[in-house]
Amino acid sequence: MITWNDFEKVEMRVGRILEVSDFPEANNPSYKIVIDFGNYGIKKSSAQITKFYKKEELINKQIIAVTNFPPKQIANFISECLVLGVVLGNNEVVLLKPEREVKEGHRIL
Repeated sequence: MITWNDFEKVEMRVGRILEVSDFPEANNPSYKIVIDFGNYGIKKSSAQITKFYKKEELINKQIIAVTNFPPKQIANFISECLVLGVVLGNNEVVLLKPEREVKEGHRIL
């Protein structure tokens, strides 16, 4: 079990997807995504969400991501945050998103 103090260290924030591109170099089917977190800046991520989402439908969608992980190299790409989703199995991921539109950068608790 973790403590409340441990949980508070995880920064989950609302972001808006600005750009999506294919990521053929990834081991699992993925997209490269550019996300706007408002006052917390723009970050890149790799997301295994190709099963349920087309690139064009992801543009302007709000998502939730962990924004305070250190950068991680995935193939030839540096991922700066972790987009959160429900893992159904076999690389099937459903994105987590706010129930209604909110300002980018708001923290999730």
